[in-house]
Amino acid sequence: MSIKKILSIGLLIFVPISIAAEKLEWGTLTVFVTSALAIVPLAIWLSTATEEVAVVTGPSVGGLLNAVFGNATELIIGLVALRAGLIDIVKASITGTIISNLLLAMGMSMFFGGLRFKEQEFKPIVARVNGSSMTLAVIAILLPSMAFYFAGEVDTLPVKELSTTVAIVLIAVYVMTLIFSLKTHNYLYEVGISELEADSDGTLHQPNLRLWLGVLLASTVAVAYESEIFVGVVEEATKGLGLTPLFTGVILLPLVGGAAEYVTAVGVAVKNNMDLSVSVAMGSSLLVALLMAPMLVLVGQAIGQPMDLSFNPFEVVAVTVAVVVANLISLDGRSNWLEGVLLLATYVILGAAFYFQPA
Repeated sequence: MSIKKILSIGLLIFVPISIAAEKLEWGTLTVFVTSALAIVPLAIWLSTATEEVAVVTGPSVGGLLNAVFGNATELIIGLVALRAGLIDIVKASITGTIISNLLLAMGMSMFFGGLRFKEQEFKPIVARVNGSSMTLAVIAILLPSMAFYFAGEVDTLPVKELSTTVAIVLIAVYVMTLIFSLKTHNYLYEVGISELEADSDGTLHQPNLRLWLGVLLASTVAVAYESEIFVGVVEEATKGLGLTPLFTGVILLPLVGGAAEYVTAVGVAVKNNMDLSVSVAMGSSLLVALLMAPMLVLVGQAIGQPMDLSFNPFEVVAVTVAVVVANLISLDGRSNWLEGVLLLATYVILGAAFYFQPA
């Protein structure tokens, strides 16, 4: 049995435990830990159901489903936190998810894949296209942050208007990337379909569409419910642990919401499918930067929460570092375990820097 299956089944026990902890008031820390552990298997089931439905619906619709639902867990947590008014944590989770996908997910993939295979190859053009789009995302984060810095807190209206404009542009760019990957240049991304269509023994299978649609719906509802529990105590619990909202959003939330992407990326890497592994890691970062972040901005303004794209200066620096390092390492279309170590080391250093940042 694979690690992914073990986690998706074994950790489900924390779903009823977390509900009981919240209803019976077992304590903030207990609710925080159990709900976080409960979200992990639900995120894996949500991701798996999306992949299985994608196999049945075909490359075009399936690719669109993966593109939209690939980071559904992070989006749900972000929406719940946004509604609760935890703006700082929401912003930090956006940058943290980008950083963790580029450095942690891709780093673990290259490291564990490199331990099994001396050198692995992937299509450099996919990395270049994703890298170019991520550079745009960095610019989109940098400009509103600079505008906020120069304008000061006296007049934030121009920053909100700039954030809205940038959000619309980013969503439009994401739509263009979908057209590129699913229509005009879909041959570059065909490697992912064959991996998803094969069982562990290599034989093709045809999933039960009704079953997996049910799993998709159930896991989405369950993630939303557990997210409500998790977000309800996250501020108090992390404060009791001496953690800042910045560290919580950048490090803890991506680890909870991104478990499915990490397991998938590493799993296909050790099978010597670095094309799919890199696509999962960089594609998830793109989805967050070009779709999830602008959606949260627009939704925040619609529900009366002052969400914008002005980030902590250190967050901007950290995202820039992550994008630059990931682009440099993936530029040649080859990877080994040492490059994985370099990505992981960068992630640990950034994590330590966020931990020691004052509140």
